[in-house]
Amino acid sequence: MATLSVALTGNPNTGKSTIFNELTGARQKIGNWPGVTVDKKVGYVRHNDRAISVIDLPGTYSINARSPEEKIVIDYLLEEKPDVVVDVVDASNLSRNLFLTIQFLEYGIPVIIDLNMMDEAKKRGFKINTKILEQQFGMPVVETVGRSSKSIKNLLGVFTDTVMSNYHNSSIIEDHIAKVQELTANNKNKEQVEEEIIALRYALIDQIMAQAVTTTDVGASTSEKIDRVFANGFLALPLLLLLIYAVFEITFTWIGQPLADGLDGLIGDDISPWIEDSLVSLGVADWLKSLVVDGVVAGVGSVLTFVPLIFTLFFCLSFLDGTGYMARVAFIMDPIMRRAGLTGKGVMPLIMGFGCGVPAIMGARALDSEKDRMISILITPFLTCGAKLPIMALFAAMFFPDNATNVVFCMYLVGVVMAIIMAKVLNITTFKDEESTFLLELPPYRMPDMKTVLLETWDKGKGYLIKAGTIIFAMSVLIWFLSNYNFDGPTEEMSESFLASIGAAMSTIFAFHGFAAWESGAAIVTGILAKEAVISTMGILYGVADISSDAQDAVDTASQLMGSMGGSFTALSALSFMVFSQLYTPCVTALGTIKKETGKWKWVAFAAIYTFAAAWVVSLLVYQIGSLLGFA
Repeated sequence: MATLSVALTGNPNTGKSTIFNELTGARQKIGNWPGVTVDKKVGYVRHNDRAISVIDLPGTYSINARSPEEKIVIDYLLEEKPDVVVDVVDASNLSRNLFLTIQFLEYGIPVIIDLNMMDEAKKRGFKINTKILEQQFGMPVVETVGRSSKSIKNLLGVFTDTVMSNYHNSSIIEDHIAKVQELTANNKNKEQVEEEIIALRYALIDQIMAQAVTTTDVGASTSEKIDRVFANGFLALPLLLLLIYAVFEITFTWIGQPLADGLDGLIGDDISPWIEDSLVSLGVADWLKSLVVDGVVAGVGSVLTFVPLIFTLFFCLSFLDGTGYMARVAFIMDPIMRRAGLTGKGVMPLIMGFGCGVPAIMGARALDSEKDRMISILITPFLTCGAKLPIMALFAAMFFPDNATNVVFCMYLVGVVMAIIMAKVLNITTFKDEESTFLLELPPYRMPDMKTVLLETWDKGKGYLIKAGTIIFAMSVLIWFLSNYNFDGPTEEMSESFLASIGAAMSTIFAFHGFAAWESGAAIVTGILAKEAVISTMGILYGVADISSDAQDAVDTASQLMGSMGGSFTALSALSFMVFSQLYTPCVTALGTIKKETGKWKWVAFAAIYTFAAAWVVSLLVYQIGSLLGFA
């Protein structure tokens, strides 16, 4: 029997993705639609010995083909013609959701109308007569509660039992379609015709609602009561900052960091010595042992220690998103973000940027306009990601031991302020002729579905694991080679290596920044490959073994590195170096993600060059102004 193809479609925040995850679990593949950066999710399930392929189409409010999401939905349904199309409708917001349903029927696309969140609808005093609704549309109507396995099984039964060709539009729908076709055939002003068609759709929705839905006044909903506090004009921002602080505490203090410390100890104390002893016992050449231990294990291992931090951060953000609060964050931040030329939704990728720039750049997909998406992509690299944090923590511990925490916090602020400034600059220069749109729906507060939270966490964190296993592996080998070879072959003097030559060339442009040594130039170069490599490169070049990439061990390492650096840095030049490291060119993985998300090499080159230039100017100002004030 052929595989049954099922397409899930509907408005955003209708619980469509929850239904998809409940249906398919881990049996799903995530990629991109051809030519665009919108996620393509396909999953598989069996029911009654029937194989079912389920595709989760992008959430959209209409199918006018004005956005990539709208075009994907209508093109897929008209060209691929899946066996079953399920229009997932938020039963507690029925009138708004039926607008899309009517559009599907206008295009001749028969659908199963899935009244999801029926529990929410009942709480809000809505009683929906599904039999009347079926008669009004001429299409099957089912009820579900997205997180209920029972209702999901019922939905699976509907998939396999329903033959969509047996269903036809009701006379009410046919009359509506005839009126739409009549309007479209008239040679009127296009905008006027569109407005009249929209009015027809809403008139039809009102007619259907009057027949199929009764309401009772149940007073303010739970979500409305919560919003009186969390979306309150006075309390909203402080509570948002408190929640973000709690997420960071969970990630960097309570859960993520202890797990990272344990993994770091496992790699450094157990795995690395075991591999080294095994290679010695096998009698492998010294160069190969050095490549494996000092290059591959040390390089990839230092990145893997950040995996618990990344997964913990993504879990927290996915959990908050599942509660419905993250939509409120966009609403709260909209007035502030608009001053920088973005809408409130632009704050979400920036928050993710504190974990890792790669998923933050990818997170810009959720923004409504191309302008907002591009600006968000181009300013995200300024933020303090997890890979930059060890640089800040180590230098702060070395040169500002009494105020290390405050200095690191200031580096976070430097990144945020620079991102806001450059967003405004890009808004009035590069993207000045493009408009931003901001369409936001506030979903009801609810307890997150943990299966969805865990799947989203794995999906986002998996990208970081792939990065560590592929790109970082290659970069580790490259750094090892550059630091151990020159044109004459192998060298034991790192100061005579390729890396030293490259570092010396790079350092010439920092003559007025206070850090013109070739070692710092080399660290900056490797930092373009991976920001994690800045600290490990410093440790290698200054002869400090086992330098930690863990911010918690910065103080222990600082005294060793401080003595080795000698006169290479002063407190002021160290501050200048920190500012430069905070702002300059994103790592090659982030640059690769920018290419993937924008599809154009020109934006990769632009991001690499303009961030480097901005970092060069700001760090120069820090050093020169500090010198004038007598801090040198």
